Amino acid sequence: MNGFEKRRAMIKGQIMKTTMDMLQTWEPKRLRIADIAKTAGVSQVTIYNYFGSKEELIKESFKDFVQRSITEFEAEMLKQQSLKELIGYMVFKEKETYRGLAPAVIKELMVDDPQMSAYIQEQYDKRIVPLMVKMVEDGKAHGEISGKVSVEAVLLLIQVYMKSSGEMLDAVGKHEDREQILEELLHLFFYGLCGQELPSR
Repeated sequence: MNGFEKRRAMIKGQIMKTTMDMLQTWEPKRLRIADIAKTAGVSQVTIYNYFGSKEELIKESFKDFVQRSITEFEAEMLKQQSLKELIGYMVFKEKETYRGLAPAVIKELMVDDPQMSAYIQEQYDKRIVPLMVKMVEDGKAHGEISGKVSVEAVLLLIQVYMKSSGEMLDAVGKHEDREQILEELLHLFFYGLCGQELPSR
């Protein structure tokens, strides 16, 4: 990129980061371009020139957040960590996300918006599925996942979770201790009702 393109990308990145930061304390419907512009240190005209509308800005900001999260997970996978370490990383990232964004906000952005929901599904198919397949295959090769569990079964279970994500987000949002119930749900997903955590390698 030339100097102009780099500056443009930097400004867009700052605006999107500011938007995601503000969504930690603002509902999407109440967030205004004027508030974002003031916090990001840019003009409202700049935001409209880059994104067109507040709705598009929020969508692009959330897409960028999703892309960065997947890229970080890919980097963790390349470190050849044990299954327990990868699960620990995923639990940490999930709790970090919910600590910053309320379940209702995530549901509004990720589930209730058909366009965003289709985007999430596309990212799941293209980038998440290969990662999960590798995680399961590596786990089986190292004796961390039972040979009775097929990759297909794991992917099917993930699809079930994804299809019920709206209801789960509603339930998590109403719980007194969101982090605790989230950790329990993730434990159920990875270890089952009677399963125990894997020993460290």
